[in-house]
Amino acid sequence: MRPALLLSATAALLVLNVAFAIAQRPGVFDQSINHPAIRYNTTDANTVVDALNRKLADKSAALVFDEKSGYLKSVLDLLRIPVESQVLVYTQTSLQAQHITMSNPRAIYFNDHVSVGFIRGSGLLEIVAQDPVLGSVFYVVRQERAAAPTIGRESQCLRCHLSWDTLGVPGQTILSTFPRKDENAYANGFAVDHFRPIEDRWGGWYVTGKRVPAKHAGNLPLFAPPSTKATGGRPEERPTPPPARVSLDGQVDLTGYPTPYSDIVALMVMEHQAHLFNLFTRAMWESRVGGPASESRVAEAADAIADYMLFVDEAPITDGPIEGSSGFAEKFVADGPRDAQGRSLRELDLKTRLQKYPLSYMIYSPPFQALPADVKKLVMGKIERVLAGEEADKKYAHLTPAIRQAVQEILKATM
Repeated sequence: MRPALLLSATAALLVLNVAFAIAQRPGVFDQSINHPAIRYNTTDANTVVDALNRKLADKSAALVFDEKSGYLKSVLDLLRIPVESQVLVYTQTSLQAQHITMSNPRAIYFNDHVSVGFIRGSGLLEIVAQDPVLGSVFYVVRQERAAAPTIGRESQCLRCHLSWDTLGVPGQTILSTFPRKDENAYANGFAVDHFRPIEDRWGGWYVTGKRVPAKHAGNLPLFAPPSTKATGGRPEERPTPPPARVSLDGQVDLTGYPTPYSDIVALMVMEHQAHLFNLFTRAMWESRVGGPASESRVAEAADAIADYMLFVDEAPITDGPIEGSSGFAEKFVADGPRDAQGRSLRELDLKTRLQKYPLSYMIYSPPFQALPADVKKLVMGKIERVLAGEEADKKYAHLTPAIRQAVQEILKATM
């Protein structure tokens, strides 16, 4: 049975307004999500969540309710999402914003193709999964004990998850916000990916780790005392973050959360792949729409994917090394294929950059493998030319001959 869509009239109007605004901007998908070649709201999804729903229907899997966290533990287990990926955000940036505070943060858990959002005491567990045709698809689970709970598709999420920041397609957005003077002050912040300098990241998020950069925007209060210059966007105007925390034990009531961490490495990995999902979806949709301008738009979208996967213009880590504390990094590194020398694209550097070998591990992911043949051919062609040293642009200078050779060898052995 297909879960009912819950798109309200207000949300539909907002989506139309957002689509009109996006049509005025370059570098994004500029057609409606209801274009005949897309039909986002009326096309059945086929994600890991839909596969789980089928198992729930035939009783080969079951969601187990927990009094403290509802269906969270069960969903994470069935979707194979590690609890070590937990990151905690306390800004009110959710469909259920009224439940989020510094003492009751929203937790996010993720792997390479699905994420789960949990807010203690709220009515819904939120999920976003990647579909091979639709891209990011949003779902909810009602956090109440039921004889036969199911996971329903939810389109109200598009009120925030369809914008310029998501490239004009339904997608994920990681926000960094700064403390406000009071509840009436306008929120100041921006979307974050691996381009964003470390000192600007994690505003409104808890950040834990054994080694954390001295300058970042995490762990700060939602509201700053009037005597501080907390509302400006420049780093020198922000309060100094509290000392690094290995965990949040003793700082936050952790009842219902499976771990006491909001791991810095998990935050950095999530930021990298969230924007990449949006790049994948945009390119996929451009390919399907076709038309007179399709070839150039698909080529531009594929080029953007290749450069992002090669970490062009990645913000450097200048205050490293970075070290998490939840065990996420160790679990993440152990999960990838390796060549005969034991090398993997999932190896982390965390001294000057995110990955030791700067080609995204997402090249192995189901969303990348599901890209249309024309898009994937363009992306792989660009990556292969760069690794072969055939692209002379200085933006590829971070890929030294030794690094290019290593990445080529890893790809040959593992793809």
